[in-house]
Amino acid sequence: MKVALDKIASATRNARLPREVLLSEEIAAREGMVLAARVHGTKTVYNTLEDVHGRMIELNDGDVIAGVLGSRRALRGYAGVVPPAVKVGDRLDILNLGGVIGRCTSVNLELGRPLQAEVLGQVLSFPHLGERVGVAADIRTGAVPWAERLEPSAPIVYVSGTCMNAGKTFACGEIIRYLARRGRRVCAAKLTGVSLLRDTLSMADRGAIKGLSFNDAGIVSTTDAVAVPVSKGLINALNREEPDCLVIELGDGILGEYGVQAILDDAELMQAGAAHVLCATDPVAAWGAVELLKTHFKRRLDLISGPATDNAVGQEFIEKKMGVRALNARIDHDRLGEFVERAVFGEAR
Repeated sequence: MKVALDKIASATRNARLPREVLLSEEIAAREGMVLAARVHGTKTVYNTLEDVHGRMIELNDGDVIAGVLGSRRALRGYAGVVPPAVKVGDRLDILNLGGVIGRCTSVNLELGRPLQAEVLGQVLSFPHLGERVGVAADIRTGAVPWAERLEPSAPIVYVSGTCMNAGKTFACGEIIRYLARRGRRVCAAKLTGVSLLRDTLSMADRGAIKGLSFNDAGIVSTTDAVAVPVSKGLINALNREEPDCLVIELGDGILGEYGVQAILDDAELMQAGAAHVLCATDPVAAWGAVELLKTHFKRRLDLISGPATDNAVGQEFIEKKMGVRALNARIDHDRLGEFVERAVFGEAR
């Protein structure tokens, strides 16, 4: 069956879909498979879809979209899984703004129930010119290869957080902006989380010469099982651009189910780190992060940012009680950039 797609989700971008696609009724129920689905329902919140250009577009009842089968384990969003079997006519759920489709297992009270997606079929791709037999479209096709070993790397600035929405992406952007304006060649990546293009686009907007995410490695949502090889593959790919340094966001929190802990436990990845910035929501979260990193991971923090540093009260508490430098990315963005530049390169230019 041929269908015309009204909207193509950013999570599908590795598959490079046209507007008209052929569908198969045979569906492989595994993460990364590209489906066509019809939207059912209307919402006033969480009712948009990010397209392959990074543009947020409103979803309407009856829209035919292309999305990707996947799971999600978000503290402040939906949780969901890929069901053991998927067939045409099934009603699944749109789990995130990037177009991840699965069965919702836990609802966020502030967002309400997710929009439903009626499965129309498995999207087929035709990778070989002249071939009339399609293959199931999968975002692993043409993806950045994973790696078991980290190749020699430019120094890495890691930006982690205590949870979602702690200011990680904003802090990454300000660090990139400062270093780029100082003449540094900066590459950037988001290594963990659930598929969304806007974070790496933000990094490029701030001056990164290249930005990648786990989605570029064919992953919809990271876990402990895949986070390390995916991260090493992405970092190896970015180092081929000959950057002066890499600014790396670890999506979600340092405690969670997206694989951040596996990265913090990996000696190769941590040895390549020249600075570690953590974004915390409040002083208690900042204290807990410092203790967790010191006692469990045997890692040191160089700087704390995020909402916990929004005014002098939080900054002074962190510096006096925890002995870690505190700078706010919104207020002290240039001082933050200068601090990171000195940590990475020794002396600022």
